[in-house]
Amino acid sequence: MASNKARAHFTLSGYHFDPDDITRLLGIEPTSVDASGARSPLDKPVISSWELSTEVMMDNIDVYKMTEIIIKKIEPAKEKILQVIKSHNLSPRIGVVLVLSVDKNESMPDVGFGARTIRFLAEIGAFINVDYQIAE
Repeated sequence: MASNKARAHFTLSGYHFDPDDITRLLGIEPTSVDASGARSPLDKPVISSWELSTEVMMDNIDVYKMTEIIIKKIEPAKEKILQVIKSHNLSPRIGVVLVLSVDKNESMPDVGFGARTIRFLAEIGAFINVDYQIAE
């Protein structure tokens, strides 16, 4: 049977922006981008995104630690993040994707966020998204 897997990510998303501009302005290399909105016509809004993610983790999943890894990477760029959120009308969020095993012997990971993470997210006006999936 499949074991639990998880990853955490910080995402900036919005309409009609080029994620490469965000990379240049923040000076942080993302793990993935979607530039769909940069090429869409104004009358057909499409969302673009800029994402910084942890590796997918298995065994001993610690959501607190995973989100702390992300925050440590982006915290030094807080003022720049606030600027791009405002200038590009972006929505910031931290997300956790959990793929849970159906094996009853597999432990269930704790899902929570430390004070440092919550404080930073509040300061930039970000929201939290936790996505649960069942492993096949």
